[in-house]
Amino acid sequence: MAASHDALAEQFDDLRQQHEAASLGMWVFLVTEILFFGGLFLGYTVYRTTYPEAFREASHHLDILLGAVNTAVLIGSSLTMALSVHSAQEGKRRALVGFLLVTMLLGAVFLGIKGTEYTHKYHEHLVPGLRFEYDAPHAGQVQLFLALYFVMTGLHAFHLTVGIGLLGVLAVLAWRGRFSPDYYAPIETSGLYWHFVDLVWIFLFPLLYLIGVH
Repeated sequence: MAASHDALAEQFDDLRQQHEAASLGMWVFLVTEILFFGGLFLGYTVYRTTYPEAFREASHHLDILLGAVNTAVLIGSSLTMALSVHSAQEGKRRALVGFLLVTMLLGAVFLGIKGTEYTHKYHEHLVPGLRFEYDAPHAGQVQLFLALYFVMTGLHAFHLTVGIGLLGVLAVLAWRGRFSPDYYAPIETSGLYWHFVDLVWIFLFPLLYLIGVH
């Protein structure tokens, strides 16, 4: 209980008020992230509507299997993140630390697979601006698709990397007994962030990988 009292910031009357403020702050932040990624999705939609054949052709150069595996990995990480929040609510310190570490591991697996995809594109000369080579029609539009692919997935990977770092800090604090059934707001708000990042990928996968599938 002492740890819970130590976690109470002086501007709040109690932990419940602090918890509600933290949740509200995270939701406001996520709204700004939705607007940010929404702009990217809108730009992608405009270009895809303008160059439908070229975008379908370009999507064939993406590895659907690796994309599907990464989708499954992130869905699994959402489950372990939810279990982390539940463990924090129940005051199960070891389970909390374990689920946080597994979530981080799954995030690292995702980044490793994504790095493999990027490496393949580099060796195939399909990285826009870096000796890009494409001996087929619609080369300019294909390069545009790939530029959007790298920007959108790169920004997603950056957000995921931030999430992994955040969970690492929380795992250390959890191991030190920082959280309790009375105080677990950082775990819950970080869970909201993690689920948002996973949700972004759920949209990216069909938009980028599946448009050439008939």
